[in-house]
Amino acid sequence: SSAPKQMVVCPCSMGTLSAIACGASNNLIERAADVVLKENGKLILVPRETPLSTIHLSNMLTLSQYGATILPAMPSFYSNPKTIDDLLDTVVQRILDHIVLPIRVSRPWG
Repeated sequence: SSAPKQMVVCPCSMGTLSAIACGASNNLIERAADVVLKENGKLILVPRETPLSTIHLSNMLTLSQYGATILPAMPSFYSNPKTIDDLLDTVVQRILDHIVLPIRVSRPWG
């Protein structure tokens, strides 16, 4: 078998993020993320919770130091969104841009 080159966990609970940060592979998502990191692939985690505790931030820092990208599900307002879907599309577009999928779901900013 071969390891995936990239993986997105969206949404990523703090429990899953914590397990990945400490290398606990309790389920398929955590194991796959562990393998992606081990094989130097691109791992993108989209945390969903706020507010963030010091423990959450520490786990995110650990994963960032291991090479993961932490991409919080924070919509942008630069494009003057009109609907909830417009807000969601900005988050989805950032994820797609990070995994280099040439799919446009929202207008590029800038």
